[in-house]
Amino acid sequence: MNPQIARHSNAWIGFTYASFAASAAMIALGVVFAPIDVWMKGYFAMGALMLVQSAITVTKTLRDVHESGKLMNRIEDAKTERLLMDIERTKDERPA
Repeated sequence: MNPQIARHSNAWIGFTYASFAASAAMIALGVVFAPIDVWMKGYFAMGALMLVQSAITVTKTLRDVHESGKLMNRIEDAKTERLLMDIERTKDERPA
């Protein structure tokens, strides 16, 4: 019962940071240079920020649900293993 933890490479982590920064910069430049009124730019900027915030929240929630399921499975495995050990111990203690 030794779960292996998958680790991301530094290249992948760097790529995700770079792609997030590039997409945020492109949205920001698009909003700033759009030929629209200031109030519309503000609306689009707030929408973009809320989209990023909600994407982070959804990602964290899905990760937490997944991790919770793994913990529950480990707890269930430990309970089952303990029950089997108790049964085996009782079987060994019975007189032949």
